[in-house]
Amino acid sequence: MKKTTIQLSFKTLERLKALKNFDRQSYDELIINLVDNVEEEILSEDEINEIQEGLEDVKKGRVYPIEIVAKELGIALK
Repeated sequence: MKKTTIQLSFKTLERLKALKNFDRQSYDELIINLVDNVEEEILSEDEINEIQEGLEDVKKGRVYPIEIVAKELGIALK
C-alpha cells in the first residue's frame, strides 16, 4: 500500500490521539472510522424530503399524541 504524510497541528494530533479506540490503533484506521461515520450521517435527498414533510405535518397539526398511537398499537407506556 502506498503511504503519504500529512501535516497536522499539534492540537489536531492531540485531538486524534484522544479519539483512538486503543493505543496501537493507527491513524489511518482512526481516520477511516471517522470518515465512515460522517458518510453514514449524510442524509439522502429522500430522507431530507421526508423530514420536511414531517415538519409540515407538525406545523399543520396533522399529528397524534403518543398515548393514542401506543394504545392503537397495543403498546404500554411507562
